Amino acid sequence: MDSRELYPSDEQRRRIMDFIMAAGETLLENGAEVFRVEQTMEIMARSFHLREFHVYVLTNGIFASAGTAEIAEVRNVPVRTTHLGRVAAVNALSREIAAGGVTLDEAEHCLAEARRIPFPKGKTQLLAGMSGTACFALIFGGTIRSALAAAAEIGYPVMLKASAGGGGRGIRLVSAPNEMTQAYALAVAEGEASFGDGSVYMEKYVHPARHIEVQVLADEAGNVVCLGERDCSVQRHHQKLIEESPSPAVSRSQRKKLMELTARAVKAIGYVGVGTLEFLLDRDGRFWFMEMNLRLQVEHGVTEMLTQVDLVKWQIRTAAGVPLNFQQQNVALNGACVECRINALTPGTLSMLHVPGGPFVRFDTYLVSGISVSPYYDALLGKLIVYAGTREEAMRKMKAALCELVVEGIETNIAEQLELVSDPRFMTGQYDLTFMEGR
Repeated sequence: MDSRELYPSDEQRRRIMDFIMAAGETLLENGAEVFRVEQTMEIMARSFHLREFHVYVLTNGIFASAGTAEIAEVRNVPVRTTHLGRVAAVNALSREIAAGGVTLDEAEHCLAEARRIPFPKGKTQLLAGMSGTACFALIFGGTIRSALAAAAEIGYPVMLKASAGGGGRGIRLVSAPNEMTQAYALAVAEGEASFGDGSVYMEKYVHPARHIEVQVLADEAGNVVCLGERDCSVQRHHQKLIEESPSPAVSRSQRKKLMELTARAVKAIGYVGVGTLEFLLDRDGRFWFMEMNLRLQVEHGVTEMLTQVDLVKWQIRTAAGVPLNFQQQNVALNGACVECRINALTPGTLSMLHVPGGPFVRFDTYLVSGISVSPYYDALLGKLIVYAGTREEAMRKMKAALCELVVEGIETNIAEQLELVSDPRFMTGQYDLTFMEGR
């Protein structure tokens, strides 16, 4: 995919091979993402003549080896996802659990340790790098009293968020002091249940706003490139439904400034790998920095289609110590790319799948004929992504692709997605996080 790719040197090949062998078992959040990572690791592994490797999904306490029928039942280990650069800490752990060689308590401890990816120079440097934006997150003492004090400092309304959270879980809106006790208890409980971590932090509630995130890629040599922004403002219950890049709400001057700020912040903390810095864009054009995700996002394919940079491959390479072979000026942000998430609405068994075709149409999925979708896994079935020279053309292409996509045997949201991309507000780019209210 990467047109600028150069063949790695012998030393780089050795480091990549060592890393793939060390990262034989990788934990990911849902089956739809396993397809991309397993596919890339399989291609790289074959080039080094490795006999086998495994990519494991962790959902509801079950380790499932992607592409095989191996399942080892364990209780819910508090890990959302592991950064590929730290996977060596859990090397072969899944096999040992399945074989009974590791106790569940030991597994919990190892995986929890692997999940902690510290900022080398601390979070304050990251926030300092964001000095050109409004930083509004506040970490407090972990009690109702400290939460009330923090909210008084920030000013209501505020959002409570699980520190280890993701996917819209562990989030509660607090509009007044009398709502804090219940909201705090619910956020803590959901964080503990979903991630094994009940710690929460607080943010100023910015409303209405757009959800804008910037994709970055950094190596051990200190090179950082920004691969543009994604607009993820079409959400239901904090779950993203549609993403596009570039955002129709971000001007060229705003984009240039935002990319410079994110690159400076990422350099300040010495980060290595792929990462995403998330912001809220208010109606006055101000960016409010929320958080940095230290992992591959579900919507990474949007950026890959737009920039022609394979993020999965470069996540593996940078984690193995291979330096980037391109610079910021080599990143082209031309055209427009849109992604619609195809979700299951009910459990079922796939009886037929027809994937749209045509230039620059991509469908990332784990679906194969006969597969069963249970209520215990993430509802995401696949990601339909299209690219075109203009946003208007990309919208037309997405409509055609949605009409062509057929998933039988499982009730999906394909019809709803067609309705959303046909909405005049979405077509003109005049939408924000209130878009799904009332739907």
